[in-house]
Amino acid sequence: MKKKKTTYVDDGRTIANMNVEGMPWYHPEKDEKVPKTSSYEPDAKETLAIMGGILKAAMLVAGIFVLAFTGFILFSYFVWLK
Repeated sequence: MKKKKTTYVDDGRTIANMNVEGMPWYHPEKDEKVPKTSSYEPDAKETLAIMGGILKAAMLVAGIFVLAFTGFILFSYFVWLK
């Protein structure tokens, strides 16, 4: 089977900016060309909704751990250590 020959064309877009402060190749003047991300600040209602979602996810994980630990204790008491 013959391999297809592909040609790579560089269009100049930056996928991941590697100009990081602290690296030997860092040039601060190049950072001025990169557009900054928008600084969106959520309002109080959105912040409360975000914190509620985080709390629900944390309680779900904690509940799973509590159920697993309780199941292990019950298994140990009634089956394993009998």
